[in-house]
This record gives sequence, C-alpha cells and structure tokens, in this order.
Amino acid sequence: MVDRIKFLLDERDIPTTWYNLAADLPPLHPPLNPDTGRPVTRDEMARTMPEPLIDQELSTEREWEIPEPVRQIYAQWRPSPLFRARRLEAELDTPARIYYKYEGVAPTGSHKPNTAVAQVFYNKQAGKRGLVTETGAGQWGSALAQSAAMFGLSAKVYMVKVSFTQKPYRRSLMEAFGAVCVPSPSTETAAGRAVLAVDPDCPGSLGIATSEALEAAGADDSLGYVLGSASNHVLAHQTVIGQEAIRQFDLAGDYPDIVVGCAGGGSNLAGLSFPFLGAQLHGGERVRVIAAEPAACPTLTRGTIAYDYADSAGLTPLFRMHTLGHGFVPPTVHAGGLRAHGMGQLVSRAVEEGLMEARAVTQRRCFDAAVRFARAEGILPAPESSHAIRVAIDEALRCKAEGRPQTILFGLSGHGHFDLTAYERFFAGELDDMELDEETVIAARSSIPEQVWELAGAAR
Repeated sequence: MVDRIKFLLDERDIPTTWYNLAADLPPLHPPLNPDTGRPVTRDEMARTMPEPLIDQELSTEREWEIPEPVRQIYAQWRPSPLFRARRLEAELDTPARIYYKYEGVAPTGSHKPNTAVAQVFYNKQAGKRGLVTETGAGQWGSALAQSAAMFGLSAKVYMVKVSFTQKPYRRSLMEAFGAVCVPSPSTETAAGRAVLAVDPDCPGSLGIATSEALEAAGADDSLGYVLGSASNHVLAHQTVIGQEAIRQFDLAGDYPDIVVGCAGGGSNLAGLSFPFLGAQLHGGERVRVIAAEPAACPTLTRGTIAYDYADSAGLTPLFRMHTLGHGFVPPTVHAGGLRAHGMGQLVSRAVEEGLMEARAVTQRRCFDAAVRFARAEGILPAPESSHAIRVAIDEALRCKAEGRPQTILFGLSGHGHFDLTAYERFFAGELDDMELDEETVIAARSSIPEQVWELAGAAR
C-alpha cells in the first residue's frame, strides 16, 4: 500500500473564476455607517478599495472571472496538492479516510497569496503606488509583501506586537521582499498611541493593527489599504482551494463527509468549504463543515451576533457578524492568525443558516495534534493549521469508536517553518491553554457600543 497518495492537477486546472457564496444565501445584512446607521455607500467604500473590489464585495453573482495576470502568478504554485494521509490513518487505527489540501506550497508558505495577488493587481490598476495592511502571525503580511514586490508597489505592514516578537523570521521575510514591518500598537499612529497610553505593554491584536493600517492608508491618497481575511471579496478569492479540491476528489473517486478548516477571520475555512457548500446548495452531496477556532479567541462558539467594528479604534463600518467585541485583546496564543475578535460575514451567515458548525480547541491539544501529524505525514504545520488537524483527528477517532468509516478533508493552510519557537516552547512544556472565563467574555462584549446593539436589533 502506498503510504501517502497525492492527487495532482496541472496548470490547465487552475480555476478560471472565484466562487461567491453570497449568491446562494439569503441576502446579507449590509455594512452600516456608524454615524448615520445607514448602509455604507460605494463612495464611502472607495476611500479604501478599488472599484473592482467594491463590485466583488457587494456582488450577488455566483462567479467572478479571475484576471489572466493573476492566474499566471497563481501558476507558480497552483493547483496545490491534495494528499490522502494514509500514514496518519494507520497511526490512528481509524476506518476514516483522511485527506488534506496543502497550501504550504505557496511561495510564502500559506494560503494568503491567493487573495494578496488579486488585491495588489486591482490596486495597481487603480494607480496606487504603495499598500498598507495589518497582519497577525505574519502569513498575510508575507503574502502581501511578496505580491507587492511582484507588481512593483511598496508595502507597509503593521504586525501584532506579540507575533512580531514571537515570529522574527516572518518579519525578515517581509523585509526580504522590501516591505516595512512595524510592531503594533506603535507610536506612528494616533490609534496606536491611544492604546499605548492606556497599556504600554499591550501585546496588540488584529483589531488594533487594523486601526493603524487604516489610519496610515487614509493619510495618503497614493496608498491602498488591503486586508487578508473576513471581507466577502477576500473569502471568494480563496475559493480556488475548494474548487481544486472538488476536482481532485473526482480523481480520488471519493467525496468528503466532513470538511474542517481553521477559523480566525475565515479566509482559509471559506476557501476550502464554500465550493462544497455551493455544490450542496445546488443539489450535490451534503457535507458537514466544522470551523476550528482557538479556545482563547472563541469568536464563533462564544461570541455574539451583532453589528460591530472590524477594528479596535472604530474606523471601519459596522459589520453584522459573530464578535467578541472590538475592544477584546485575545490572549497571546501562538496561532496569531486566529486572534481576531470578529468573523467574516459570510462565515457567520453560514453558521446561522446551519451550513457550518464551530468547535473551540485548546492550544496544547492543537500542538499535540500537529506533532502527531508531522511525525506521520512529514510536514510541520503552522499553529493555525493545527486547529483543523486537532478537529480532524478527533473526528477520525470518533469514526474509530463508532466503527463508522467516513471521509474527512481538512485544510493544511500553511507550514510551520517560521514557528519553531512555538514548537520549542511546546516541547519545553511552556505553553498554556488560555481558555477564556465567562467574566472575560462578558467584559469583552461590553465594548460593543449600546447604539450598535440597537442597530443590530433593527437589522434582524
């Protein structure tokens, strides 16, 4: 028996369109202007977004054509491989068939270039000379830095301070591509200075870094703002992952019963699962989709559905989503890419519609699963990906206990080569699980302004 089976496509199989789940769901609640309580206008969106991305963000069309220059760059690493994890199956002694879609083959080691290339392309067309963004663990910042360099644009990245310290090689990778990387909160922006005035030792959060990036981009019309997760257009750009996986399962003569993805803002989870959900909603086979999130930042499992800001300073519109409160600063777990207080609207809606379920898992159990996977399959996962691996292993063990063979697909969203400090701490027994107590959750929720709760109720 072959220990591990790889299902490969070629360049002709790179998807030609992105899939938009919004076309197959009930109408989404629109983002609101917090000053007026009215839906955000195109003119307001144009302050931070090129016209083609506004079209995509608001679109209810099912597919959008991928520009050929973007597909040509995708061809450097796409289609990404789908593996049958036979060695892991044997190690678990499970009747389940386990597959994983591996995005670590991308130049910067994660799924993030799938949207970085697209967003940089559209900003270049719009005449921007540089880009500003935020990043958590650094996968998105690395992808943006590389993509900007390929199109001849500058890049500035506000990186969550705890990850800036924990992951120095992500920082170096961004700098190798010519980007400027700044630890957030910083003294460069009013938003950063306000945070530091209250807490000089603040470890930072994606919400704070987002505020800084938006402020910096807003101060210079020649700069564009781009983001790595949560927004409708970002989630759609990632659906090249799931579209390829569907074709690869045709080669395998199989189809998943369960699809698992790690969840922070939702980009990898959406990219893998949305095409399967779209097929299901059009009469295809039913799949059980599980969003795996950190117990230290349990946005879907313990957050509240409400209109809230996507950043800490309240510079964004209000989005109806699962949120822990925009003032929440998550504990300093090593899965920095999952430390987001709010979830993408489309993922939140999929959970509301019963198309997706969520499960929170603790840090040490995730690293234990990551090491188990690495020793069986030979790939060291990113800490973010370890959450999906943990849930996939738990599901495979359930299949074993029930004597029920099922097909499980999970997203291996990136490799962990820049996260060896985290593994070093795990092996030394220095990692904590950092589960939130109810008092912390309630306090975090209080950061949603009262008038925002009223708007959320009116929109239901």
